[in-house]
Amino acid sequence: MIRLQKFLAAANVASRRQAEKLISAGKIKINGQIITKLGTKIDENNDQVEYQNKIVKLETDKIYLALNKPAGYISTTANQQGKSVLDLVKIKTRLYPAGRLDQESTGLIILTNDGEFAQKITHPRFGGEKEYFVVLDQDLRIADIKKLEKGMKIGDQRLQPIKVISPKNKSARLILKEGINRQIRRMLGHLGYTVVKLKRIRIGKLELKDLKPGQWRKISKEDV
Repeated sequence: MIRLQKFLAAANVASRRQAEKLISAGKIKINGQIITKLGTKIDENNDQVEYQNKIVKLETDKIYLALNKPAGYISTTANQQGKSVLDLVKIKTRLYPAGRLDQESTGLIILTNDGEFAQKITHPRFGGEKEYFVVLDQDLRIADIKKLEKGMKIGDQRLQPIKVISPKNKSARLILKEGINRQIRRMLGHLGYTVVKLKRIRIGKLELKDLKPGQWRKISKEDV
């Protein structure tokens, strides 16, 4: 037996959090009946799960790809707002990005059909590091480095600390353990800097290395 939201994530319908929203909204059927109760368990071998009038099945083969995202691509499965990173990967299996990079940013992003794995590398409680190389319009001041490494409050939101490494020549390497959308740009902008370039170079122990923009390679879970 498996929880319905976990099954939907494993079947690459949505992340577990989004799957919970689908269930609560009455978008999921089990054996022809709409289910809205979170925590409902199913027998993945015998129960029939439906979403958008299609039967949901588990992907048997898990795929993990490391992609060097070029600027101008969005990190979502849909491309209504621009070109999706999935347009760069010609694989029949349905994949989705594990985490995001904003449209202007470049660098390492992982694509997979393994919902459990994606949850682990993106959820803050797992504490996985993400490292970035940033180029600014001016040198980082020592006082501002201390503010970044202490964390800061912008509006009513508390932003977690950023570790700063090798700040020189208007550039630095930045390490996040728990990041929110556009955190680096927001914190640096709050301190009066303009981000000229932002490139993710590492997720966990997986490094971008010599992967060229738009190129991808197969990896394993253990690589991350």
